[in-house]
Amino acid sequence: MVAVPPRMIDVAKRADVALSTVSYALNGTRPVSASTRRRILRAMEELGYRPNALAQGLAGKRTHIIALLFPTPERGLGVTEMEFATGAADAAREHGYHLILSPSELRSVHELEQLTGQGLIDGALVMEVHIDDERVNLLRQAGIPFSMIGRTSDPGAISYADIDFEQTTRDAIEHLVGLGHRSVGFLNHSPSAYSVGYGPTVRAAEGFRRAASAAGLAHLERLCGDSVAAGEAAFHELRATSPDMTALVVMNDRAVVGVMDALDEIGWRVPDHFSIVSIASSTQVTEMMRPKLTTLEPPSTELGRLGVRMLLDQLDTKDGEPLSPTQVLLPCRLVVGGSSGPAPASR
Repeated sequence: MVAVPPRMIDVAKRADVALSTVSYALNGTRPVSASTRRRILRAMEELGYRPNALAQGLAGKRTHIIALLFPTPERGLGVTEMEFATGAADAAREHGYHLILSPSELRSVHELEQLTGQGLIDGALVMEVHIDDERVNLLRQAGIPFSMIGRTSDPGAISYADIDFEQTTRDAIEHLVGLGHRSVGFLNHSPSAYSVGYGPTVRAAEGFRRAASAAGLAHLERLCGDSVAAGEAAFHELRATSPDMTALVVMNDRAVVGVMDALDEIGWRVPDHFSIVSIASSTQVTEMMRPKLTTLEPPSTELGRLGVRMLLDQLDTKDGEPLSPTQVLLPCRLVVGGSSGPAPASR
């Protein structure tokens, strides 16, 4: 059997200190008392733990590298997701930092330690945030400065920048109500995305329900796989359940193509017979549709830049100096295209 090399967490247990304290002692980012440092060094020697040589050389210095923790979603990386990453990369570069993309899932302290515990990055930016996101606790335990693009159910003192889904879904509903629609459906991301608590999926659903109820609309919703075929099937299911439905709010770039195909199959013209509003979707995507979709365009680039600036604020704070979290919600911007029109009197 091949012996498992000792890990930083093993050193922390042997020295009876927090994992973050070991990290601070190795990378020099925060002061550690002489007695605690001696315990850590003794534990390292007893266990035969050898930190990365490059990290030792960097101890006490900035690497000017930020990790973007971005687990690849089941649907893959789309245009909208890449706009977030591009905004973050641009902001990092303007401040003299490099942004590295870490697309893997982080399911254990050991995996996170491999990325951050050797002092090779200064901090992390967390994307694709879940309502209960295990990465948050892992980063806290490792003592790594971080900020989020997105937010958990209880972010507490964590800095974040996120889409205001409450306002965004309300704007979508108000746009359709203003056009006379009284029965509206909502097509969301996949059941698996909802079940694991993917933040946008959960918050958009909650926002849609509240906005539609407040407007007195008949409404229903479907979780939908991220594919053209799934979108087509979901539209037919919604129509069978609610024949009076005259408009659909969609947060699913691939499924909306299937909706358009389904409408074409039954001979309904958009927006004469049916209206579509896409939310949290890049206009680079919606402009490719015919007609061009009315969309609530996310402030992707701005959110990416904000996330980086929030992280850099932490890195620039003097040791021991408290820093109040910055928490920002930005709504999507309504861009009226050719897919939304007055509710049809009859079909």
